[in-house]
Amino acid sequence: MKVMMILPALTEATSPFWRPIKYSLFPPLGLATLAAYLNDDDLVDIQDEHVEPLNLEDTPDLVVIQVYITSAHRAYRIADQYRARGVHVALGGLHVTSLPEEASLHADTIFLGPGEDTWPQFLADLADGRARRVYQSTLRTLAGLPPIRRDLIKRRLYLVPNSIVVSRGCPHVCDFCYKEAFFEGGRSFYTQTVDAALAEIERLPGRHLYFLDDHLFGDRRFASALFSGMRGMGRLWQAAGTVNAVLTPGLLEQAVEAGLRSLFVGFETLNPVNLAEQHKYQNMRRDYGAAIRRLHDLGVMINGSFVFGMDGDDRSVFGRTVDWAITHGIETATFHVLTPYPGTALYRRLADQQRLVVHDWDRYDTRHAVFTPARMTGPQLEDGYHWAYREFYRWRSLARGAAAHGELTAGLRHFAYAAGWKKFEPLWDVVIRARRAGAMLPVLETILSEFGRRAPDRQGRAAARGSVPGTATSAGNHPLTVADSAAS
Repeated sequence: MKVMMILPALTEATSPFWRPIKYSLFPPLGLATLAAYLNDDDLVDIQDEHVEPLNLEDTPDLVVIQVYITSAHRAYRIADQYRARGVHVALGGLHVTSLPEEASLHADTIFLGPGEDTWPQFLADLADGRARRVYQSTLRTLAGLPPIRRDLIKRRLYLVPNSIVVSRGCPHVCDFCYKEAFFEGGRSFYTQTVDAALAEIERLPGRHLYFLDDHLFGDRRFASALFSGMRGMGRLWQAAGTVNAVLTPGLLEQAVEAGLRSLFVGFETLNPVNLAEQHKYQNMRRDYGAAIRRLHDLGVMINGSFVFGMDGDDRSVFGRTVDWAITHGIETATFHVLTPYPGTALYRRLADQQRLVVHDWDRYDTRHAVFTPARMTGPQLEDGYHWAYREFYRWRSLARGAAAHGELTAGLRHFAYAAGWKKFEPLWDVVIRARRAGAMLPVLETILSEFGRRAPDRQGRAAARGSVPGTATSAGNHPLTVADSAAS
């Protein structure tokens, strides 16, 4: 059987003028996971439109397309094109699970939820000529997961080819997260066995890893055993975790000893009222400043995520948030406009309030205001979002953030990484268009290797930075990276 697996480009990654490096970071791991279930004699090709033009002239036996909300229209056009040729088309992913009626108009088969149980059943049914229209995931387990078909990944096209997922979902429930819709009907958080995870890590070449798990620290017993097993491997890795996990005694230290050098932390908002509104209860009454101090004292770089447009936000939120992030020495920041994805509690709430004003999925990219904010206008929200990015990454802001560390080496590390990530986008664009993103991996490894080195005494300097009294942060992944699993 000839199988084509396609990841269409997100709308925000297709600008004719520049392509952010963030869209050339990771290969389509979900599709490579699905490919592992195919027979050895099947001909399989994985195409990722973020890193190369798609070749849609072939006529395979099966086309599998992974669909996110801002790639939905593109995915549907591709699906329709193949179906017109008589090719069996299967669609899966976050958007398909959220809006199955819409997706089913463009597919012979759709997958709802993760695919570890449904995908093998579909392949058997397809071979027998009786493939169903809809497969709904109910059994949630990673037991017996075959090794990912990394031979199908074009490593040279990605800055971080060694991405890995050892768990699915997240143990927390937040109103704006896709996770609850995607995992409906079964467990919303589960892990591999530690031995299987370590075996997958052992198979990866080089030093650098990036855990794409929504919350690597979500199961503390699993995380602790995983970090213990990784000690001595000589790996340098990045991941995502919550403020609550950062403040857990001992667990962060284990991670650093195992090679953690950068952590994505979803601070989201400095306003505890917003946290309650979005049901981010797991992080309320946590000290943001204490979490930052722990990470920096252990030499871990922070990628802070912030969301604008919650009902407690007025126009002052942008300046307060950016100033706070710079003052606390956060190395890189990711800003988002609050986006109500279909299938989430946030979407239902705003729909009930008749505040949804945009229904074009291409604009659900966390850059556009698709609803009416409570305390500002939509254009003001978008303008503030763009201002925040410009202000945080100004040269003077980078210098202020570096100086906040109070120690020369840590400040230089901060400045080098933040400037390299954001201030040299034209250079990154040249590298990406030359299809040489993978050649930059040694540079990333060199910078990350400098993190993890602690100054003799950081405690007094860190305490001077202060914290937000009585508030917590809410962690959680960027909405578009949730559940990058089989058939997602």
